Formats: sequence, C-alpha cells, structure tokens
Amino acid sequence: MSKPTLPTINGVSASCVALPDGPWPTMLDYLAQRIPAVSREDWADRMGKGEVVDAHGHPISVDTPYRAHTKLYYWRSLPFEHRVPFDEEVVFQDDYLVVAYKPHFLPVTPKGRYLQETLLVRLKRKLGIDTLVPMHRIDRETAGLVAFTIQPHTRNAYQALFRDKVVNKTYEAIAPLSKAVALPMVYRSRLAESERFMAMHEVAGTPNAETRIELIESAGDWGRFKLQPVTGQKHQLRAHMSALGMPLLNDQIYPELLPALPPEVAPDFSRPLQLLAQSLSFMDPITAQQRDIHCGRSLDLTSALRQSDQSSPTDQPGEA
Repeated sequence: MSKPTLPTINGVSASCVALPDGPWPTMLDYLAQRIPAVSREDWADRMGKGEVVDAHGHPISVDTPYRAHTKLYYWRSLPFEHRVPFDEEVVFQDDYLVVAYKPHFLPVTPKGRYLQETLLVRLKRKLGIDTLVPMHRIDRETAGLVAFTIQPHTRNAYQALFRDKVVNKTYEAIAPLSKAVALPMVYRSRLAESERFMAMHEVAGTPNAETRIELIESAGDWGRFKLQPVTGQKHQLRAHMSALGMPLLNDQIYPELLPALPPEVAPDFSRPLQLLAQSLSFMDPITAQQRDIHCGRSLDLTSALRQSDQSSPTDQPGEA
C-alpha cells in the first residue's frame, strides 16, 4: 500500500512506523511500548487531536484495536528546543530546486533532539513546499549552502549529481598555519569511522578522500583557507585539516572530542565552527543550465583572530 498523502504540521512531515506481529490489544498499547520516549498520556493526547493516523490517513483513537502488518503515521513534536539565533536565506529557487544558506548550529533535517530548529522544517514553513528533500547534507555546525529538490520525479536525477561527484563544492575555513604543510596542495587519505563517537580517522589503504587546499590569506599564526572536496566522506574537511596539524577553529571533535553539552544547555553561539560551504557549481540535469551558486558570505579572519586570543593554535576548543 502506498503512503497516504499527509499534510505537514508546523513544517513537520509525518513519520511512519510499521506494525509487526505482537500481543498488543490496542494501537495505543503498541506505541506506548514501542516508542517510550513519548508517554502513554502524550500518545493518547495526540490521538485525541487526530495526530496519529492509519495507512489510509484515517485518525485512530485510544481504543483502536492493534492490527499487525499495517502502518501508522504520526507527527513528531518536542517539548523544547533551543532557538538558533541566526536566519536561513533562500539564495536560489526555480520550479525544481531550492538552494538555501544554512546558518551555523542548525541541522539540515530533523533528528534526535532537533525538529523545528532544522533547515528543512524552517524552509517548509517559510515556503509552503511540503515536497522539499535535501540533495545532500552538511554538518550541523557548518554554515553554508544546501540544495533541495522540489519535484519528486526529478529527485533522483539531482541526487545523482552528488553520488557521481560532478558537483564542484568550495568551502572556506579558518585554521592555524603549519610550517610543515606546503600550499597549495591536494591531500588524499583513507578515512574510516573511529572508536571515538562521531569521529573519523585516517587508516592504511587506498585513499577514499581527496581535498584541494589553498591558503587565501594569513595573519599571525592563522590562515583563511579555500577547501575543495573532490570526494564526500563524513567530516572529510575537518578530519583532513586536523590530520595536517591545522584543526579548524572552534571544532569540538577534531583533534580532540570535547564533552557534549546537556540537552538543557544551549551552545555557545558566539563560537561557531569556522567552516563555510560557500559555493556549488553543476550542470542542471533537468534544465541543462549551468548553475554557479554562491552564498554571498565569507569567513572573517580578523574576527577569528580575536577568538584565537583565548585558544592557542595547537590546542583550541570549539564548536563542532
């Protein structure tokens, strides 16, 4: 059975859960056990508001009998989220694509404790386009361009651009200088998941990550760099710069993983990771037009130097 056409609620699309064989008398009994992060009382309240529906899009009640091998749909909500005090901006839009500037600290899509404060949900609310789907991702801590498809039937063609590595991406970064690194350079290594939570590290083997690195300007022990990833491994730019002895300013993962903040504590919004996804360039597979999209922003080395007064180039704290 195909997914029912469901509206968004405050920009949030419905989540789906498949129902296995089991002993639950009612749908409420199943959800209370299957997703205990939401209390039984909260599930009952959502059902009363029509926010839990069956595979046909019909609301279910607290007394609806359990029925295995079907699906339920519901809209996620969170009791509290820290407001990210920076605004997103649409920098390009046509009938097929939306390209937006994502500020630091804002995730691209809902996950875990992030829902309303995500770029996707903000854009759905702002533009009223429920079919938006990201073509790619950048880290929550990174600012810059993210592209979204609008039409479901063109989605694969656009996402294939990133899978086939035919999108030219340019980033800016601020990091300490290293006398041991001759620039410009092309840096290659093999990256793999490390035992440290979230982090990547270099391992022996055929390189699977390639980054072009160029110094744009310098001041004191710091530099502003142009980074062009040829490949798209997780945390590639951050891991490569750290491996070269030039970890990005305000990176909380590289070279050292710093403790995560408790959910009730807001990030230090004054110390963003100094990494900016500045431009995207590709041939549009639908319109056959060349797209050269720039976010209209650049990192400020002078401002970064003021931050570096409180952290040495070789041992710096920061936001990942």
